Amino acid sequence: MEKDLVLLLTGFVVGVMNAIAGGGMLVGFPVLLWLGIPPLVANASGSIATMPGQFGSAFAYRKYLRKVPRVYLWLIIPIVVGAAFGALALRHTTAGEFERMVPGLVFFGIMLFAFQPLMHFHLHRYLHGRAKTQLPVLILGVAMLPLCFYGGYFGAGYGFLMLAFFGFTKLNDTHIINAMKNVSAIFVSITTIFVLFGAHMIDWRTGSIMACGSLVGGYTGARQAQRVSSQWLRIIIVFMGLCAVIYLSRKHY
Repeated sequence: MEKDLVLLLTGFVVGVMNAIAGGGMLVGFPVLLWLGIPPLVANASGSIATMPGQFGSAFAYRKYLRKVPRVYLWLIIPIVVGAAFGALALRHTTAGEFERMVPGLVFFGIMLFAFQPLMHFHLHRYLHGRAKTQLPVLILGVAMLPLCFYGGYFGAGYGFLMLAFFGFTKLNDTHIINAMKNVSAIFVSITTIFVLFGAHMIDWRTGSIMACGSLVGGYTGARQAQRVSSQWLRIIIVFMGLCAVIYLSRKHY
C-alpha cells in the first residue's frame, strides 16, 4: 500500500513537471530504482506512467493547439519514426548493457534540466527578437529524428529539447510551443509502448499507478504553469539526479 502511494504521488509530480517544461522522469526514474525496479524495466515503464499526464496537459492547452498551422501535423511522421527506432534499439538492449549506460543517460538528462534556463533565454530571444531564425518544416523534421530516437530510447529531458526546436519555427507563442511539446511527447509514448508491447519490458501495474497520478498532475501543471516558480525545484531535482548518477556509477563501475 505504501509503495502504491509513493508511485501515485510520484506520478503526480512527474505529470506537473512534464506539463510545465519536461523532465518529470528525472524524478520518476530514480524513485522507481529506489523501489527496487530494474533500470531497463523502469525506463520502459516510463511511457505508460507519463502518457496520461501528457494527454491531460494537451487537453488543458487545447485552445492553443487550435492555433497551430496544419502544416506542423507533418512533424508527427519524424516523431513516430525516430521514437520507433529508439524503442527498437531499447528492445534489443540487454539489461546489463542498459545498466551500464544509465549513469550517462541520467547525467545527460540532468544537464539538460540544469541548463534549461539558458535554452529558454535563447528561445525567448528567437521568439521575440528581430532576428528570429525560421526553419522549414521539412528541415525541422529531419533534424528532429535523432531527438525523437532519444525520446524513444530513454526520454528524460526530451521535452527541453523539443521546446528549443520549436523555437526555430513560425510559432510565436510560448504556450503554443509548450502545447506542441506535450503533443509530440504523446506520440513518442504511444510509439514506444507499441514497439515494446509483448517484449516483457514494461511493468504495467507500476506504470498504471503512476499514470493515474500523472493524469491529474499533467492537467494541474498545465493550468498552473505560469504560477510555478521552478528555482528551488530545479536545484532539488538536479541534486537528486546527480546523487542517482553517483550511486549508479559506483554500483556498475
